[in-house]
Amino acid sequence: MSSSNRRPAPDGFLWGTAISAHQSEGNNVNSDAWVCENVPHSLYREPSRDACDSYNRYGEDIAIAADLGFNCHRIGIEWARIEPEPGLFSAAELDRYRRQLEACHAHGLAPMVTFNHFTVPAWFAARGGFEVADGAALFARFAETATARLGDVISYASTFNEANIQRLIGQLIRGPQAKAAIDAMLSECARACGSQRFSSMLFAPVETSEAIMVDAHEKAAAAMKAGPGDFPVGLTLTMQDVQGVGEGNAAEAVIEGLYGPWLEAARRSDFIGVQTYTRVLVGPEGRLPPPKGAERTAAGYEFYPQALGGTIRFAAERIGRPIFVTESGIATDDDSRRIAYIDAALAEVRKCLDDGIEVKSFLYWSLLDNFEWTKGYGEHFGLVAVDMKTFARTPKPSARHLGDIARAGAI
Repeated sequence: MSSSNRRPAPDGFLWGTAISAHQSEGNNVNSDAWVCENVPHSLYREPSRDACDSYNRYGEDIAIAADLGFNCHRIGIEWARIEPEPGLFSAAELDRYRRQLEACHAHGLAPMVTFNHFTVPAWFAARGGFEVADGAALFARFAETATARLGDVISYASTFNEANIQRLIGQLIRGPQAKAAIDAMLSECARACGSQRFSSMLFAPVETSEAIMVDAHEKAAAAMKAGPGDFPVGLTLTMQDVQGVGEGNAAEAVIEGLYGPWLEAARRSDFIGVQTYTRVLVGPEGRLPPPKGAERTAAGYEFYPQALGGTIRFAAERIGRPIFVTESGIATDDDSRRIAYIDAALAEVRKCLDDGIEVKSFLYWSLLDNFEWTKGYGEHFGLVAVDMKTFARTPKPSARHLGDIARAGAI
């Protein structure tokens, strides 16, 4: 989108980036993910180790985001740090997160806080995670405790990041061989924890965990809304632009499989966080590959920033709550393609706004090149490069590009 085609963004529009605790902080040693990364038969390409050392360098990250021209910073708080053992809450860790949120405010950034971004304490995983009914109450207890210390400095919050992630993983990773690999890793995790079971949130079966996660979302949201503070509490979903191809296509079946009960849960939330990276083509037999010759990102899926318009419209039609784009981005080592992605995605946001759809934000994933779960450090989504030995941060041209757009307040 050329600058001449941009028009003023709505009043209060949020510009910024998203980042998670585990992927950037480093040494999250009490989490289920840390266990998974470091056992034999791990599905992770490499362990997270120091990550970007944002645990110590969050002040630098916040200053970079502010210097770029943003007004919002989406971050996570790490349950495994705050409650490293059952019922043992760390005042020191809560105070550190409070300093982080206060630093956001001092730099003119409204903090949007994710209470769970795929990771749980290892003790929680070792007792069955969200496959045990009282897991919902334990998550709500964490949310209540964290809100008691942090609520008055939170601007926006969500319970789960991509609450339907297990459904997406189930659609993408299928078959007995994949199940055997997951089971082998989780068996090693249970052995490492000296437990009979280990339920990692990313790999828990939908049929045994989803109803408890919905309950956990509802209970935690109520605890967060009780204050202190007065901030909207939303739900973020992984949303792909599902496009049916030909008569008799199975698009609706894929949509149902991707969202399940989470659309209804989102309707009861203060806002919906749209998190979109690509589209899905669906024929009569199910998912189709990208068109022949289509550009692929470094993550392997189709370069299709127009998907964001499709998912915003889907959220408006099927959920009907205020829409925040809480993640959209691209894995690439060609920063010119990142700039092209940003411009095309923002053009879709503009079209949605012109059609009267209430879009409140554009938060790019991610501020930093960070740890990308099972893919390790090989995929680069960040606006800012990070030297994994010195931790030096270097903004890319795309960072200045999006920052200039944000400063202009036009979309």
